[in-house]
Amino acid sequence: MEQMTVGVIGGSGLYEIEGLTDIAEVSIDTPFGAPSDVFITGMLGNVRMVFLPRHGRGHRYLPSEVPYRANIYGMKKLGVQRIISVSAVGSMKEEIVPGHIVIPDQFFDRTQGKRASTFFGQGVAGHVQFADPVCPELVGVLCEAGQFVGATVHKGGTYLCIEGPNFSTRAESTIYRGWGVDIIGMTNLPEARLAREAEICYGTVALATDYDCWHDGHDDVTVEAVLEIIRQNVAMARNIIKHAAGALSSQPRCTCGESLKYAIMTDRDLIPAQTREDLEPILGKYLD
Repeated sequence: MEQMTVGVIGGSGLYEIEGLTDIAEVSIDTPFGAPSDVFITGMLGNVRMVFLPRHGRGHRYLPSEVPYRANIYGMKKLGVQRIISVSAVGSMKEEIVPGHIVIPDQFFDRTQGKRASTFFGQGVAGHVQFADPVCPELVGVLCEAGQFVGATVHKGGTYLCIEGPNFSTRAESTIYRGWGVDIIGMTNLPEARLAREAEICYGTVALATDYDCWHDGHDDVTVEAVLEIIRQNVAMARNIIKHAAGALSSQPRCTCGESLKYAIMTDRDLIPAQTREDLEPILGKYLD
């Protein structure tokens, strides 16, 4: 079995992974510009880890400004096979209490078309299956890891991704709740779409920090209280990542690694040379 390489994309509050050995910083140039920051590589036990702070160190990028394509492209070039996305979210259901962990299995896109959301284009057309947008095997591992480290974990649920950077109005929040979504955030799309196109398993550890503005107690929530929950959740997320990485080291690849098998529609002879070169890490095995 090939060595497992796990990528971690850290959201608000998670800017590093503890316990790594053989640490190195890797800068990668991509056809889609610079990633959010340098990639941090290292070993966690017998698993190779690749870490990237989604918003850059010091939290420099708004959700709409994150260079999602460059980030996922860089992960692919570094051999990442599974991505664990860590994201702070608002809870849209009473039973998802701030401080709880959600491992969503669905996404609902309410971004506004400002974010580049595919590697296709520039002379190559493709369409990937996205009915089930996260890897079920990875969801299972993350849930078990969360339970093992003592977190209150909700398995499954719908993550509503809004554009941001402002939070919802009360009217929006109430309507979203009526749609039956479970959590709300600003960053997991197009991240999950791009991971699927790159044939990388994708799963989210969503850290509930508050009840969004639909809740009666919303006005009583202070910034200090939210930051404290984030600190607690990030510590829990680090433990989840450590345990999940160990479990993933003994798992074979799933079908996420063949997501593009029937996706490319363009006649291979018509794909421009520059596009072939740019997308070689992602499409290379299908372009011969």
